Amino acid sequence: MGTRECGSPIAMSRPSVGEAGLTGDWRNSRPVMDAAKCLAAKSGKVTCQLCWAYCPDACITQGAGPAIDLTYCKGCGICAEECPAGAIAMVPEAEHGTCEIDAAAEVAR
Repeated sequence: MGTRECGSPIAMSRPSVGEAGLTGDWRNSRPVMDAAKCLAAKSGKVTCQLCWAYCPDACITQGAGPAIDLTYCKGCGICAEECPAGAIAMVPEAEHGTCEIDAAAEVAR
């Protein structure tokens, strides 16, 4: 079925959580959501949802106050780029623990 048959102006697919495995294991930065800035969380309604719509791995739940599943989030940063309110910031994983490769490099020096 092409786009003409289904009536959609563009070809679309719907990813599902875990489709590519536990991709959260190899991310370099993680998204951190500030609920005070999030349009949906502030209004208590399902509004905006751009982070949910653009997430290529379906790691963000849709709702009034979206949540990010870090088990599957690969840290691409698309959600942070698309958020019109600036409610999502990408924080380096190094702030949450030391990478084994980085630790080994420090010992070798």
